[in-house]
Amino acid sequence: MTDHEKGELTYSRPESDKLYWKSYYKNLLLLAYQSFGVVYGDLATSPLYVYKSTFSGRLRDFQDEETIFGAFSLIFWTFTMLPFLKYVFIVLSADDNGEGGTFALYSLLCRHAKFSMLPNQQAADEELSTYYRPGYASRSMASSPFKRFLEKHKKIRTTLLLVVLFGACMVIGDGVLTPAISVLSSISGLQVRAQGLSDAVVVLISCIVLVGLFALQHHGTHRVAFLFAPIVIVWLLCIGIIGLYNTIHWNPRIYQAISPFYMIKFFKKTGKDGWLSLGGILLCITGSEAMFADLGHFTSISIRVAFASVIYPCMVLQYMGQAAYLTNNVSLIPISFYGSIPKPVFWPVFMVSTLAAIVASQAVISATFSIVKQCLALGCFPRVKVVHTSRWIYGQIYIPEINWILMVLCLSVTIGFRDTNLIGNAYGIACIVVMFVTSCLMALVIIFVWQRNVIFAVLFLVLFGFIEGAYLSSSIVKVPQGGWVPLALAFVFMIIMYVWHYGTRSKYLFDVQNKVSMKWILTLGPSLGIVRVPGIGLIYTELVTGVPSIFSHFVTNLPAFHQVLVFVCVKSVPVPYVPPDERYLIGRIGPRSYRMYRCIIRYGYKDVQKDDYNFEDHLVMSIAEFIHMEAENSRSSSSPDVSVEGKLAVIRTSERHSGLVAREANAEITRASASARSSKSETLQSLQSLYEQESPSLVRRRTVQFELAQSQQMDPQVREELAALVEAKEAGVAYVLGHSYVKARKNSSFINKFVIDAAYSFLRKNCRGPAVALNIPHISLIEVGMIYYV
Repeated sequence: MTDHEKGELTYSRPESDKLYWKSYYKNLLLLAYQSFGVVYGDLATSPLYVYKSTFSGRLRDFQDEETIFGAFSLIFWTFTMLPFLKYVFIVLSADDNGEGGTFALYSLLCRHAKFSMLPNQQAADEELSTYYRPGYASRSMASSPFKRFLEKHKKIRTTLLLVVLFGACMVIGDGVLTPAISVLSSISGLQVRAQGLSDAVVVLISCIVLVGLFALQHHGTHRVAFLFAPIVIVWLLCIGIIGLYNTIHWNPRIYQAISPFYMIKFFKKTGKDGWLSLGGILLCITGSEAMFADLGHFTSISIRVAFASVIYPCMVLQYMGQAAYLTNNVSLIPISFYGSIPKPVFWPVFMVSTLAAIVASQAVISATFSIVKQCLALGCFPRVKVVHTSRWIYGQIYIPEINWILMVLCLSVTIGFRDTNLIGNAYGIACIVVMFVTSCLMALVIIFVWQRNVIFAVLFLVLFGFIEGAYLSSSIVKVPQGGWVPLALAFVFMIIMYVWHYGTRSKYLFDVQNKVSMKWILTLGPSLGIVRVPGIGLIYTELVTGVPSIFSHFVTNLPAFHQVLVFVCVKSVPVPYVPPDERYLIGRIGPRSYRMYRCIIRYGYKDVQKDDYNFEDHLVMSIAEFIHMEAENSRSSSSPDVSVEGKLAVIRTSERHSGLVAREANAEITRASASARSSKSETLQSLQSLYEQESPSLVRRRTVQFELAQSQQMDPQVREELAALVEAKEAGVAYVLGHSYVKARKNSSFINKFVIDAAYSFLRKNCRGPAVALNIPHISLIEVGMIYYV
């Protein structure tokens, strides 16, 4: 996503500085306003349950004014040190081309050090405009001994990937727990006014709200997203004003608790019980990671402005007001938030709190979809259906399988626990683990990306790692009281991710070891030793070099292939987005007379591969552009656009000079033209026409007819090759895909056999097939069965 698409001002400065700054601040305030509904919903709803969870354990024996002052002091400094100092001032600066989150940090590390575990990476990827950001270290920087040590050991790189995936699994757990605790805490406010309302009824109402929330996910949030920011802003103003009122009305001396001295008094008095209560204090910062994770939709300055100007003061006032209220109403700690609301405004605040809880849940669910999509791009998650829900807002996606899994798990947690204290124990562990993973990755970013002294990284890790470690140690003690839920979810998802990554990588290594040598291809001659039939054959492979074994397997059993062969590789690159102009890499395999090409299509970890019904047209134009570029390159000594390694060229979609002209043609004329040149019999042609009538998706395809440009200066060989390409395109395009069966070798260990033959095979059978994931039309699909012994 470009800065312009996110709303950042990138245009040149107008003549008047006054107009420039006016427009700048207008867009800045607009982005800051929009960030409230997406970024801060989770963080803003924390006051619903923080004090209740803090005093739910052994701290019940210390319910007095001094302890409440100490609890507020802990909340204030925790909220100041972690969200404000760590995220707002430091972590937001570590963006990856405007993107944030743990995957952004991992991506930065993989590009500035050889940590990546992605297969099929190549030197040409480093030439992407989004690969290195101005101001960051480049690959030309000298390598330190520490960097060489980490790059040398594969186990360390694997451990780093597992840490990132563990953090991702905790975010998925957050997607289960946030809706449960937010909605249940909000609905439980009914019991304050309707005291006869049982817990079972509250749980039932919460479940109905949750089912409705997940059921509406497939519509996307863009239709109601404009309501999110006003709801959160109204909610923040409400709790801020109520907090100020409670402070003045109940105990104005509460402001003294801002002094760290009260934290020391708190721990001296409560001892171990106070340390155990940190799990409740921790809930005041849940949702802080969203400031960094959702950076891609906004800008760092807009998120900072929103936090400093509204979030921080309103939240501090609310926690201060609740503490002031509790010093005079200690017995009402279980209903501290709703009890502190003045009676005349109770019901309006209750309605706003319910809406705010729904907004917070919606934001976390959307973030979970994004995390799964990024795991999918890393090759660490089974193929699932990714739906782009908005034409205008880039990055809004919906994953049906994950949505229903989250709903079942969320309902199970809500019905199983029925208590926000137990859910809070689980919620706290999930959030603090994600924060701790971010701190560890940030320390590496400071060293390898920012090229700062190791001392700065150590200071960062010691300061924030100590605080987060204290909270983590307190939360782990509560594993038996609900804290086991995120750990169990993370364990299950980690097994799924590891099994899928291991099986996929083993399959790729088998392809590399068994690829067909170029010497064998050259010995076959231009006809490849087979019959060359009209049309274009697209052979899908994960290899970026060489010819896959699927090709030899196919021609061995069916000695016929298309007159134009294109080996297509769709791969992920460790960058958030690949510009469309740099997406296609085209090269040639063998001599010109063989009519064999290689096409590598590159996507970033946040790119959405939308259904592109013009892929064939783009591919033909890209190959034609490559042929034209290759001819020009042969006349000159060198060309900056052609990669020497593998002789691959970056084919830009703008300003083409391919020698071909694409015109929209009448479907009937095109079909007649294709039938005249096709080798298909009348029976096959009638079957194809019948299939097209029964497939509504094919009707949406734009019918394009290619013609040679009328140029007298075109090289005869280029004209001949382009004519053959146009003729093959009109004859039809076939997609050749491997239908692989992965099995463990006979001499493999029992664990390897179980992982491959049982776990990996189960995941492959129950996930989307590669043909569906790549949007390949079934009428043109040819699957070649192969057994992979890994």
